[in-house]
Amino acid sequence: MNAQNVGRYRCIMRYFYEQHQKLRYWLKPQEVYDGVAAFGLLEEDYTLDQCQKDLNQLVEWGNLVPRHDGGRSATVEEYLRKKFRYQMTPYAVEIERLVAGLEKIRGYGGSLEPSLFENIAGDLDLLESAAGQFPPGVAVSLWEKIYGDFIKLTENASDYIASLQSSKVEELMLTETFLAYKDSVTRYLQDFIQGLQRQAYKIEAVLAAMDPDIVNTFLVNVQRDLAARPLLDDPVDPEEQLERLRQEWQSMLRWFAGREGENSDVYFLEQTTKDTIARIVRNALRIQEKHRLGVSRRRELDYLGKWFFALDDIKQSRRLAAHVFALYRCRHFQGLDERGTDNADISMWQVGPNIRELRSRSRKRLRDTGSGSIKEQRERQQRARERFLLAQQEEMAVLQAYLKRREVRISDLDPVSSRERYYLLYWIGRCMANKSRRILTPEGIGISLEMPAGRERARLECDDGELDMPDYLLKFTSGMGERHEQNR
Repeated sequence: MNAQNVGRYRCIMRYFYEQHQKLRYWLKPQEVYDGVAAFGLLEEDYTLDQCQKDLNQLVEWGNLVPRHDGGRSATVEEYLRKKFRYQMTPYAVEIERLVAGLEKIRGYGGSLEPSLFENIAGDLDLLESAAGQFPPGVAVSLWEKIYGDFIKLTENASDYIASLQSSKVEELMLTETFLAYKDSVTRYLQDFIQGLQRQAYKIEAVLAAMDPDIVNTFLVNVQRDLAARPLLDDPVDPEEQLERLRQEWQSMLRWFAGREGENSDVYFLEQTTKDTIARIVRNALRIQEKHRLGVSRRRELDYLGKWFFALDDIKQSRRLAAHVFALYRCRHFQGLDERGTDNADISMWQVGPNIRELRSRSRKRLRDTGSGSIKEQRERQQRARERFLLAQQEEMAVLQAYLKRREVRISDLDPVSSRERYYLLYWIGRCMANKSRRILTPEGIGISLEMPAGRERARLECDDGELDMPDYLLKFTSGMGERHEQNR
């Protein structure tokens, strides 16, 4: 494909392949030259000698096989020149067949044929009724029919489903032209689904319940028939051939019945087909809705309004509104949930609401309405100051009470309030964040923390629950003593 004269080689190989299709296998150089020249794709100065050189090169590469032509010579040149006929090698035939097939591809293609399920089900019933025993030549024909229908079913179905999910079809589904195909495609898919549901699960049950001895006997008979066919090429090992047949049977069994703990491919094919039908219907409805956007619905709304006006019960009105308008659109807000308590057992309905101010997200700038008044914040600041001073007094009272005791162990504490528990946890957290396990409060009281020696734990009782925590020891000292220790 990357040779210097690739154009000439391709024309020669295509001419050989066309003649091969017509059962003309051996060709003379003159016939090849005339056929390539008839294409009209090569230079006008292309000669028979160049054609002969191209044939020799293709023979060297293994694309052609030469054979001496022992016929009589008509001219002196033919007598002096060795005459050969050329034939394509099997590899060259397959390559040309592949290239010819690629030229004919237009999309994925494929089809959905429910009749293949019926054929496979009938052949499996025949296999089971005969217990795998068949006369010579019958078993291999039955197997080729079963496995051939299976391969045709899987490949065509996967190609057709893939074609419906291609970008080209996706674009077609968004246009009004798709409405003309919607009914026929949907009916085609529904017929396939019905055939699959009637026969595929029957095949699954037959394969799962079939005796392994019957299957083994049948495959042995198939291998016997294949071995009876005369092959001039290298013979195939019977054990390898039988193992290949068993693997093909297992692949068919896995496709219909699945593995242990896994769904079968039939199930996925059914779900994919159903999803495709739903997607086709959704796109069709979306296109039809676009046409209805410009249609006046005044009569429908007038009828609906009279219906609401005629109802006397508010419950009936709400029920009608639910059927007509469905649920309202939900809005989700993100932020800190201020519950007001640390108790996790309290429901959200038992706490107060969290008030959030919503601002417009519109990019349009609102028209300036002039200067606004300055709000008086003195009262709010005074209330905040009073709350802060009250909290300071509460914390100072707790500190003074603990300072008198000098040492406080968590296990020795009586039930405390939620506010006192907050202060304890706040001091413990500050001490844990310091390497020296000591802190000094703004009031000049020093607090030091000692960890429990044996990792003992204590249960702190509060007015809103119990807290399980390590049995810490807190030591409280006055500011003078703390400064004296620091100076030392």
